[in-house]
Amino acid sequence: MVLGETFVLWFVPAAAVVGILFALIQWFIVSRVSVGSEGKGNNGYVHVEEDGISDLEVVAKCAEIQAAISEGAESFLATEYQYLLIFMSIFSVIIFVFLSSVGGFNLERVPCEYDTTQECPSTVAYAFFTTVAFILGALTSTLSGYLGMKIATYANARTTLEARRSVGRAFIVAFRSGSVMGFLLAANGLLVLFLTILVFKLFFKDDWVGLYEAITGYGLGGSSVALFGRVGGGIYTKAADVGADLVGKIEQNIPEDDPRNPAVIADNVGDNVGDIAGMGADLFGSFAESTCAALVVSSISSFGADRNFVAMSFPLIISAAGIFVCLLTTLVATDLFVISGVKQIEPTLKYQLVISTVLMTGAIFLISWYALPETFTINVVGHEPKVVKNWHIFLCVGSGLWAGLIIGFVTEYFTSNTYQPVQDVADACRTGAATNIIFGLALGYKSVIIPVFAIAAAIYLSFSLAAMYGIAVAALGMLSTLATGLAIDAYGPISDNAGGIAEMAGMSHEVRERTDALDAAGNTTAAIGKGFAIGSAALVSLALFGAYVSRAGIAVVDVIQPKEFVGLLVGAMLPYWFSAMTMKSVGKAALAMVEEVRRQFRTISGLMEGTAKPDYKRCVQISTDASIKEMIPPGALVMLTPIIVGTLFGVETLAGLLAGALVSGVQIAISASNTGGAWDNAKKYIEAGRSEHARTLGPKGSDAHKAAVIGDTVGDPLKDTSGPSLNILIKLMAVESLVFAPFFAANGGWLFRL
Repeated sequence: MVLGETFVLWFVPAAAVVGILFALIQWFIVSRVSVGSEGKGNNGYVHVEEDGISDLEVVAKCAEIQAAISEGAESFLATEYQYLLIFMSIFSVIIFVFLSSVGGFNLERVPCEYDTTQECPSTVAYAFFTTVAFILGALTSTLSGYLGMKIATYANARTTLEARRSVGRAFIVAFRSGSVMGFLLAANGLLVLFLTILVFKLFFKDDWVGLYEAITGYGLGGSSVALFGRVGGGIYTKAADVGADLVGKIEQNIPEDDPRNPAVIADNVGDNVGDIAGMGADLFGSFAESTCAALVVSSISSFGADRNFVAMSFPLIISAAGIFVCLLTTLVATDLFVISGVKQIEPTLKYQLVISTVLMTGAIFLISWYALPETFTINVVGHEPKVVKNWHIFLCVGSGLWAGLIIGFVTEYFTSNTYQPVQDVADACRTGAATNIIFGLALGYKSVIIPVFAIAAAIYLSFSLAAMYGIAVAALGMLSTLATGLAIDAYGPISDNAGGIAEMAGMSHEVRERTDALDAAGNTTAAIGKGFAIGSAALVSLALFGAYVSRAGIAVVDVIQPKEFVGLLVGAMLPYWFSAMTMKSVGKAALAMVEEVRRQFRTISGLMEGTAKPDYKRCVQISTDASIKEMIPPGALVMLTPIIVGTLFGVETLAGLLAGALVSGVQIAISASNTGGAWDNAKKYIEAGRSEHARTLGPKGSDAHKAAVIGDTVGDPLKDTSGPSLNILIKLMAVESLVFAPFFAANGGWLFRL
């Protein structure tokens, strides 16, 4: 080991600051594209008549639509955050009371658990710092989602306006905007976590075990907000999307994002609050939890015994190096390579994944060599300590990193309409919606196979080399290129909004073709982002599971025993229960939206003729009210289940529950996300009509196209609500169990004791 404490104290915050500055630079470059009254210039675009609309009229219309979308997103998040504030307050009290009760609300310092010769903070102090970490995690997650939404609503109209010049310029604006979100989230999350550790260290001193166990509250706070953000945003966006598609496309036979459709603004708002704010909070939660799991395990290893700050900071150094790697990778797409045609969009995004993975592999090797001792031990409950070499950790982190790349490529293959699986789904639309749905379901089930093998291989290798610490750092490896992953993920909804604005502003067919091409690639990148989120969730939840087992003092989780097996069975059922709740919530909200859109078409004179405006605000309000109301029951299911099971049935049953939810949830999440993504791109394949095969299925409004729209409608809640929310379910229950493990170990299982 060569690196010293001074290096860590400077390198980690410096990386975070560089990430924030880079994001601000990208934001400044995007802001130079003027919209509406911001500038009298025309961004270098020559004034021409565009489908009968002057250039200045187009810009003004784009500004008006952008303002409406931004206002709707702001309104929803403000309402959602009010409810989250109430939840955070109540749950903070629960954390403090439950953890303080373990020591009988004792304020005196106690002997340290792993070194009885030393005195550690009281249980009340431990509970207090865990609660503070929970609040910080929740606030950082909230900020991450909000910042993502702001940049997305800031960039959508700018992407549209640049699409008039070329598809390459539009791509640059959308991708730069996505990178703003990616770097802000990765840098803010790392900076807040590192500063929290340094501040907590002033109180905990050499009690690294207590410090890092208190820090787990940071991951719990992040994932708690992510759950409600994902579920609430998913219900919002899909209620609007389903209502807009079913009435607009199927019944009224008008184009997608037609300004005559009353639900069109709500649909575009939903892209930002669901796919941007929700995904941002989700991946922030994954980062926080995987880091916390690695820190907890490292604190009870020889790192903690030796007070080796550099080695224990290994997860933070990895994340910091990832920011620099992603910065270099982003420059390839924005500065070193110029897109000249639509066919280059998807390959460019794919190269981002490959380049960042290759560069990160070299960075991981150097960090493993210079930041870790040549040999160290990892404690394993109930077994002999595991002797580990530093190059073992390189393989562990690398396995997670490359497993993520494999998942990304497999997801792309099964959801991009440039490949055979999605084209087969589109071809099935010849005979109607039923065969389209059958083919789509089959595709989703099949798409699970390779990702699960990749995750399984990473788990086996990592655990064999470094036990649960290996799995924790493998999860970090998958998330080490988080800024790049978020950039290409956020690019999708920004492009989708850009296409909607182009349609609503009455731009030319050529511009709409460009934005459609950006959007089609965005659907694939969004699916890749969900694949990363699900794959990392599997590794993160397993690492948290290992930390929970250690903290609860469980030597062996024996699934043959009745307590564990009952938990396993119920845990495997929970993702189905959760999916049923979220799917029905979307259905109920969509039902209200469909009725409202039908009512407006029926009662507003001149709406279909384009001489009257629809009531957009009423549809936005329906989505807002429904999503806020419907997000509470699924959230309560996830948050209350570990507490109820741990208290009533004990730590063994809860261990079985976590294992069952992990195994079941990963399969359903991958299948649901990829099925929905495939149906969406099958529809876009027919609409674009770029190949001879696609033209035989089209054009828009044909029977095959209507069948594809129905499939896309069915898939919407799968890919944007239930599927991506499931990865939060398995992570959140695991980190919550870890936080409350001392309480469950001391007081749990009283029903069996009766």
